[in-house]
Amino acid sequence: MRSTFSVALKLGSVAMAAALALSGRPTMAEELKIGYVSAERILRDSVPAKAAEQKLSQEFAKRGKDLQETDSKLKAAAEKLDKDSPVLSEAERSKRQHELQDLDREFQRRRREFQEDLNQRKNEEFQNLLERAQRIVRALAEQEKFDLILQDALYVGPHIDITDKVLHALDSGK
Repeated sequence: MRSTFSVALKLGSVAMAAALALSGRPTMAEELKIGYVSAERILRDSVPAKAAEQKLSQEFAKRGKDLQETDSKLKAAAEKLDKDSPVLSEAERSKRQHELQDLDREFQRRRREFQEDLNQRKNEEFQNLLERAQRIVRALAEQEKFDLILQDALYVGPHIDITDKVLHALDSGK
């Protein structure tokens, strides 16, 4: 129900924007110039997006490697406990299980923090990229006299998709 409402709200917003754009035109004989930009393609295909991914990969590589090593150590410790379990006293087995649980809890905490930090940095990098793209879209809209540029749409004909122009401007550093 909520997603249907959301879609209806978006479609209503698009219809309202189109109606407002049309109502501001001096004559209906003039054609409305509409463009479309794919934010997904910008975040996936642009040179700055790829550079941001590479930067983040390098920035988080050491922590990721440390987590992998810790995970391997935990697995080895669990296997050793399983192997040694039959010959251990009840007190020693219980002690090792608690130590293993504590190590696992610490590992899970560190992994969550890593993921949260990575997501936050990704959001920061991609937000900066989207802001740059929006400035380019505004400049392109003014330069080419677009009446309306959409970002989300169910269907887009290739003749109104200006994503390649935005990508070119982003990639060339304009």
